Amino acid sequence: MDGIGRALIGLGALLVVAGAIVLAAPKAPWLGRLPGDLLIQRPGFTVFIPLGSCLVVSVLLSIVLWVLSRFRS
Repeated sequence: MDGIGRALIGLGALLVVAGAIVLAAPKAPWLGRLPGDLLIQRPGFTVFIPLGSCLVVSVLLSIVLWVLSRFRS
């Protein structure tokens, strides 16, 4: 039962972080308009491919996880 409790606490912490990101997203208008973000507009459809934004999010997430792993060891 100890493992299930820890998993639920971890899942709850993850949901809190995801909620904070969703609330903070409108305050970062540059996200989604970075160099490398592709926007293809044609009559009848639009395609948006956020390559630059995904790269920034990936780097930030990697740094956060690296810092958290340092505290765990």
